[in-house]
Amino acid sequence: MLNTSARQNPKKSRTILVVEDEPDLATAIAQRITANGWTARVAGDGASAVRAAKQLKPDLVIMDIMLPVMDGIEATKRIVAERPVPVLMLTARDAESDKVMGLGAGADDYMTKPFSPRELIARCEALLRRVERATIIAKNLENEKILDFGSLVIDPRQRIVTLNGEQVHLTPTEFDLLATLARKPKTVFKREKLLEEVWDWPDASGTRTVDSHVKALRHKLGSEMIRTAHGVGYAFEPPEPNEDDAESETR
Repeated sequence: MLNTSARQNPKKSRTILVVEDEPDLATAIAQRITANGWTARVAGDGASAVRAAKQLKPDLVIMDIMLPVMDGIEATKRIVAERPVPVLMLTARDAESDKVMGLGAGADDYMTKPFSPRELIARCEALLRRVERATIIAKNLENEKILDFGSLVIDPRQRIVTLNGEQVHLTPTEFDLLATLARKPKTVFKREKLLEEVWDWPDASGTRTVDSHVKALRHKLGSEMIRTAHGVGYAFEPPEPNEDDAESETR
């Protein structure tokens, strides 16, 4: 069942779908959302969330992993396959594998329970700003060249990545992270710089978000394309040309 709550506020209207099977926590999150001037809709299980997302077309989804009927991983996969939407995943488990699994399913960010309601709203605002910024950037990228590294091709205009001729499904955050690194190959980006440019977080010390997204990217593209600068950050390493590419260049 869906619960609806909203409050009049001059800020831009947003609809947030909260998927949480603990009623008290769902209510607390919804109250925080409405206090911030947005509209909150609540679904108590994964299957209901998929139906609600299709009907409501929310601006953002807050998704718990542990859900009845259908877990949050599968629900996220179905929701983002139907329509691109930022997903903030909530998990009671702090294992890196659980976070990577959530990001691989299509989530853009995650938070571990228990969490600060204030930080939750800040993360939501950052995700929504990123969507707006990505739309503006896309309009300004009409003349940006395709990043062609032979076996890996990144098209910033269409936001498409292909590896060895096959399209690779990346979440919006994964694409932005890869494109940011790939625009300056071999340049080491500090984690703080990536958080600022990709996530729009000016101050997020201590978070492992960048590391988890890099791990998800490596899983999809191969571990050799993103180099770790220990204690600093990451750099994009263009793939080595294969023999066919090398022969064609010498002809």
